[in-house]
Formats: sequence, C-alpha cells, structure tokens
Amino acid sequence: MKTFETLLAGSAKEHGHMCPGQVIGVRMALLGLDLIDLENPKETRDIKKLIVYVEIDRCATDAIAYVTGAALGRRSLKFVDGGIMAATFVNLETGKAFRIVSRESARYLAETYASDVAGKRDQQLQAYKKMPLHELFQVSEVKVRILQNDMPGPTKFKVLCEKCGITIRDRKEVLQDGLTLCRECAGIAYYYARRDLELIV
Repeated sequence: MKTFETLLAGSAKEHGHMCPGQVIGVRMALLGLDLIDLENPKETRDIKKLIVYVEIDRCATDAIAYVTGAALGRRSLKFVDGGIMAATFVNLETGKAFRIVSRESARYLAETYASDVAGKRDQQLQAYKKMPLHELFQVSEVKVRILQNDMPGPTKFKVLCEKCGITIRDRKEVLQDGLTLCRECAGIAYYYARRDLELIV
C-alpha cells in the first residue's frame, strides 16, 4: 500500500482539490481496509472481495473510492444516501464488516491539534492528518445483508418493463398492480416532464 501522503496527494488530484474531506476519506479508507484485512484491493485481485457502502455524496467519498478502488461501475461501491459522513467496509470472503463514522466533535478538536494554523478549513485539514483515530472516528462492527442481485459481477437478473418495454437489470423493477414496471412507469422516477428527442446522426 502506498503511504498516506502519497494516497492523499493522488486522491486530491483526482478529486480536483485538497480539503479536509479528502483527509477524512483517505484515513477512513485505510482504517476500513485494515479492519477487514484487505491491504491493497485497488491493485490486487482482492478488489473482488470488497464492497464499500458510502452514506454521503461529498469529498470524502471520492477519497474512499480512490484509496480502495471501489467503483459504481464495478458494483463494489454502493451509495446509500443518508447524509452522514460514514462508510461501511465489507470483506465478501470473510463477512467481516465495519461502519466508520466521522465524529462531529473532531471539528472542534482541530484547534487543539493545529493551533499554529490560521483559518478553520486549513486548521481542520492539518489536524485531521494527525488526530488519533479514536477522536476522528466512531467504529462499529456490523453485519451487512447483501442480496445476490447487489453483488459485483455480470448482470444475472433482467426483466422487461411491461408498460414501456425497457430492460431493467439487477432486480430494480417495481411491482405495481400486478405489473412489472420500471421506476418511471411506476411514477417514482427522479425526473419528470420527459420529452424524447430524435437524434440526427
């Protein structure tokens, strides 16, 4: 595994800037991998043993993905929108899983660890690099129920929407009034007022 500083620099470059969330995410990822006994899944076949659930769409999530190699396209990164700076790391081979939450109290302790740094943001950035893990994170061992259709790997399940005919993969269909429907046809899509365009090649 690369050093913390190397991972942090690489993560910040990929993310687009350095910020306290990058430090939190890199340290969270390193701790999570250590707890589930996966040293460097990003660059080894151990990537097939890993699933990471992230609970917020903020800077730390990009850092976690960068360090672990977990990705939406690999189906090893799962976004569970809870608005909490937290992630759960799962070793699919052993079943070990740990949820790590960033402690809000760490924000207020930053001054203690970086009193020589001006500005709240920069103070947090520097403090989070050296703050002890127990003050930065709350860690819980958990059990995660992973459905077969949520596992990494090729699509095993697909059906057609009985209203519009579109293919729905990975058991994400909605059963409504005895019909198998996509989310749009079931009236629960995230978008509305759809107008199809005719593409000119």
